[in-house]
Amino acid sequence: MSLKDEVEFVKGSLSSDEKILESAFKLERLYKKHKIKIWATVVVLVLFFGGGIAMQAYQDSKIQNANSALLTLQSTPDDASALSALKENNPKLYDLFIYSQAISNKDAKALAVLNSSSDTLLADLSKYHAGILDSKVVDSQYYQELTLIQEAFVALKSGKKDIAKQKLTLIGENSPVSNIARLLKHYTVEVK
Repeated sequence: MSLKDEVEFVKGSLSSDEKILESAFKLERLYKKHKIKIWATVVVLVLFFGGGIAMQAYQDSKIQNANSALLTLQSTPDDASALSALKENNPKLYDLFIYSQAISNKDAKALAVLNSSSDTLLADLSKYHAGILDSKVVDSQYYQELTLIQEAFVALKSGKKDIAKQKLTLIGENSPVSNIARLLKHYTVEVK
């Protein structure tokens, strides 16, 4: 038997336990070589998932506090602590609550404050309703057709039937306010 055959025989005769032990030694060498990278990866993963869980818990807490403050404000709208808690935990919901209170109380000053809101929808609606309370025509991106109705009505009141008719023709037949537009168009008809 040659040396090569003997080496092959010895390799083949290793038991499975010895192969496991050999793998463990290889794994240990690999661990010693890349220990810092392995631990850094573990720490990053723990921080990532732990931070995500902590942020979710924080957000849930803020939502819970905002909801309880809103429920308190629905029963007692003048509660200053609930109002400040709502503003702190959910500023957009706070703005919406102020908007709803301003509409129900017809408070033009509160609506004027909301005109500068970061929420474009709320700012536009506030500007429109403040204009309604001040009896002024205000352009609105979301209430375009109602603005046209209002402009036509103001034109009719001042006797400018041509302008009113022009504004009313801009409202389509499938619009929810088309019936009002048709009714106002009857006032633009000149009887001779």
